[in-house]
Amino acid sequence: MTPRELYRRSALAEAVTWTLLILGMVLKYTGVSEAFVPVFGMLHGVVFLAYCVVTCFVWVDRQWSAGFGALGLASAFVPWATIPFERRAQRSGRLTGGWRLAPGGEHPVTVLERVQAWSLRSPVLAVLAGAAGVAVVASVLLHLGPPVPRG
Repeated sequence: MTPRELYRRSALAEAVTWTLLILGMVLKYTGVSEAFVPVFGMLHGVVFLAYCVVTCFVWVDRQWSAGFGALGLASAFVPWATIPFERRAQRSGRLTGGWRLAPGGEHPVTVLERVQAWSLRSPVLAVLAGAAGVAVVASVLLHLGPPVPRG
C-alpha cells in the first residue's frame, strides 16, 4: 500500500466516523435514542487516533514541513476536514511515490526514520504495535472520562 492509498483510506475513515458520531448526537438530542453516541463516539475516537498515527507516519516519510504536518493533524478536529486536506496533499504532490524508507530505499537517519524503516520491513508487527498504542491511549482517555462532563 502506497502512502497515498494509506492516507486516503485513513482520511475517509475519519470522515465517516465523524458522520456516525454526529448522526448519533442528532438521534440523542431529538429523543430517538441515546444508545448510539457511546458506540459511535468510541469508534470515532479510535479512528481519530489511528488517523493521527497515519498522519505522523506519512509526515515522516514524505518529509512534510512542520506546518503542513500540523495542519494534517488539525484537520482531524474539524468534521470532514480530513478529506479536503488529503486532496490538497495529493494535488500538491506530497503523497506521490512509494515509501521513501522501504527496504532498498533511502537510509534512515533520524530516530523517527529508523522506526519507520523498521515498520516498513515488519508491517505486521508494526500494525500490531500501532493498534496496541492506539488501544492504550484510548483506554487512558476512557479512564479519564468523556470529553464533556456529564450532568
